[in-house]
Amino acid sequence: MSFVAPTDIKKVVLAYSGGLDTSVILRWLQETYRCEIVTFTADLGQGEEVEPARHKAELLGVKPQNIFIDDLREEFVRDFVFPMFRANALYEGVYLLGTSIARPLIGKRQIEIARMVGADAVAHGATGKGNDQVRFELTYYALKPEIKVIAPWRQWELNSRTKLIEYAEKHQIPIAKDKRGEAPYSTDANLLHISYEGKALEDPWVEPDEDMFTRTVAPEKAPDKATYVEIAFERGDAVAVDGEAMSPARLLARLNDLGGANGIGRLDLVENRYVGMKSRGVYETPGGTILSVAHRAVESLTLDRGAMHLKDELMPRYAELIYNGFWYSPEREALQALIDQTQERVAGVVRLKLFKGNVSVAGRKSPNSLYRLDYVTFEADSVYNQQDAEGFIKLNALRLRLGRMARDR
Repeated sequence: MSFVAPTDIKKVVLAYSGGLDTSVILRWLQETYRCEIVTFTADLGQGEEVEPARHKAELLGVKPQNIFIDDLREEFVRDFVFPMFRANALYEGVYLLGTSIARPLIGKRQIEIARMVGADAVAHGATGKGNDQVRFELTYYALKPEIKVIAPWRQWELNSRTKLIEYAEKHQIPIAKDKRGEAPYSTDANLLHISYEGKALEDPWVEPDEDMFTRTVAPEKAPDKATYVEIAFERGDAVAVDGEAMSPARLLARLNDLGGANGIGRLDLVENRYVGMKSRGVYETPGGTILSVAHRAVESLTLDRGAMHLKDELMPRYAELIYNGFWYSPEREALQALIDQTQERVAGVVRLKLFKGNVSVAGRKSPNSLYRLDYVTFEADSVYNQQDAEGFIKLNALRLRLGRMARDR
């Protein structure tokens, strides 16, 4: 097994959540590398306080000046979530990429801190079985090619959650408990979503426990009266909710509240990981689900057919690039430039109906609308000559007719 030798490292920046995995990693780095440790905790709107991570890092011996806690919520939504939603990105047709899109921002900030403090290495808590190791490390190398990467899950002997807990208990590292007094599900949370993996969810036949969910009420327990919401768009990005202009992070938080109260955004998915295996995850993405429906609705009015269909053809490739960790690749940037060009006139207001887990479009309007009632009406009009359709159809049918005649000879 190849890994960075302890003697090669002087200072390492660890992506640190304060949870079980990264707290164990912090102690393990101290014991294995005997180097200076810098922790970085990103506030991406995970829904819980991040300051306890500072206290925990200090308890584990990290110097106060080596603890970085950054509020990245606005940057996350503005520069990562919104560009992805302009593309209507869905991995394997359903997944809104909540975990995937956070990794390039965390990795970017880690590299910035490494440059700032003169670190020669970075470390993360992603396992050797998952996608996150790829996402983090592709980001590191794209932004700082000479950086050294420490991936403990690929190096140590703590190859199970049970051994991780035993290590934590031995070193008196606090362990979070769920409502039943057990180690919680493996989760990842940010302003866009929360994911759950592990425990009973490893059996794809087992339905998730209702008490596992934290962001949405059960659809059957949602209000019996529909909630209506209006979302305004400019250049493909949401800018206001119910007439109130909001910053990107505040807007998404507002949609999370509305979606969560109406049981919107749950997804139970068996997905194909980049490393080759299938995995089962359960996701809650209430605000993102609303935003996705709304964006497609305003595009339906404002995007030319050819541009819209080209975007739809490219979307799976774009989504796959994000899922696989290639945010900083030339091809993702090229696709983004094309997508953003299509969004120049994507503006308007969409009215949505939220009801028991469902989002439906109740209305849409735009100053740039390509929808023309005078052309599409079933009543009499003076702008469209229906006889023109005859030649159009015959020209399109010509190759079909010639093909049939050749076969019938």
